[in-house]
Amino acid sequence: MSIPQPTAVPALRPGYRMQWEPVQNCHVLLYPEGMVKLNESAAEALKRVDGQRSINEIIAELQACFPSAPELDEDVLAFMGEAHEQRWILFR
Repeated sequence: MSIPQPTAVPALRPGYRMQWEPVQNCHVLLYPEGMVKLNESAAEALKRVDGQRSINEIIAELQACFPSAPELDEDVLAFMGEAHEQRWILFR
């Protein structure tokens, strides 16, 4: 897995969208071929992926919301790299 640059600006790929799924009791990422159930951490990061904010800005927002979470920046960078490899997001 490659780790993206913190200044990269992620966006959901065309045709992908995130929503709360009451039946699953979690956020999901919907795409033409299916659905991915997201854990709480992944959902919090993807909620902020809008094609405008850099990964650094997303990390700063998450740190403000979850100040007790250790090593948040490393986890978010790793997740963004994985989301990119899974083809959920692209970088602008």
